[in-house]
Amino acid sequence: MDHQRTRLQTDIVIHDVITIYYFEFGKHFVFRGETHDFWEMLYVDKGELEVWGDDRCYRIGQGALVFHKPNEFHKFRVQNDKAPNVIVLTFDCDSEAMKLFENAVIRLQDDERDLLAKIVKEAVSAFHFPFRYPLARREEKPVGAEQLIKLYLEMLLIHLLRRKDWNEPSARLTLPAKSKEYDALIGKAIELLNDSLDSHFTLERLSETLGVSKTLLKDVFKQHTGHSVMEHFALLKIDRAKLHIREGTYNFTEIAALLGFSSVHVFSKAFKRLVDMTPSEYAKSVRGRFKP
Repeated sequence: MDHQRTRLQTDIVIHDVITIYYFEFGKHFVFRGETHDFWEMLYVDKGELEVWGDDRCYRIGQGALVFHKPNEFHKFRVQNDKAPNVIVLTFDCDSEAMKLFENAVIRLQDDERDLLAKIVKEAVSAFHFPFRYPLARREEKPVGAEQLIKLYLEMLLIHLLRRKDWNEPSARLTLPAKSKEYDALIGKAIELLNDSLDSHFTLERLSETLGVSKTLLKDVFKQHTGHSVMEHFALLKIDRAKLHIREGTYNFTEIAALLGFSSVHVFSKAFKRLVDMTPSEYAKSVRGRFKP
C-alpha cells in the first residue's frame, strides 16, 4: 500500500551561519560600522549600547536584541561608561518571514534567552573558542552540535514571530541627522588610528594626513565619538591588547612592544587606567568567566 505523505511546511529555514561572537567590549568602545549581504542579530547581555541601522538610532540595554537586515549599514558605541557583553550572530536566511524582522528591536523573554544561551553553548562545543572568522570546527564534538545550532536559531526566530509586543517605544532615539561628510572624516580617522596601533600617532600627524585643521578634527571627533582623538587611540590600543590577551599568542612584554608602548610597565599602567584592572587580572578574569 502506498501511503500518502504530508510534507511539513517551514516558515524559517537557516542555510548557513557566518559568525558567532561573544564580545566583552571596553567601556568606551566604538564600532564605526559595516555592511554585508546577510542577517545579523546583536544581543546585549550586559551594559548599554547606542546602535545605528542606516538612518535609525536606538539606545538599548541588557536583554535587548537588534536585527540588521542584509546590506544595511550598522554601527554602535558603548553608553554610560559601562563595559558591555554582546552576542553577535550572523546567518543566511531567505525565508519570506524574515522580512518581519527588518528594523526590529526586541526585548527577549526568559525562554528566548534560554534558546540563545543554547545556541552559544552548542557553538562552543562545535567550534573552537574564542570564536574566529571563519568558524573553525572542533575535531571531536557532540553528535548533532551544528544541527542544534540551526534548530535552536530557527526555534528562537519562530518564538519571536509568534509574539505581538515587539518594538518597545523606549528603544527608539530621535537624534539630529549627522553630516555624511563628517561621518566619512571620522571613519577615515579611526581607520588611520587602527592602522597605526604600533606607533606614537599624534593629533598633528592625523590632521595633516586628513588635510583638515586640528581644531575641526578635535571638535568633530569629540562630537561623534564622545572622547578626544588621543583618548580614542589609547582605547583602540587597549582593546587590541585585550584581544591579544584572550588569544594567548603573546606575553605582556610582547604585547606592549606590538602596540608601541615604551615598556611593559607603561603598558600595564595604561591598561589599569582604562580597564580598571591589570593585564594579569584581566587574563585571570577572562579564564574564570567562561569555561567551556
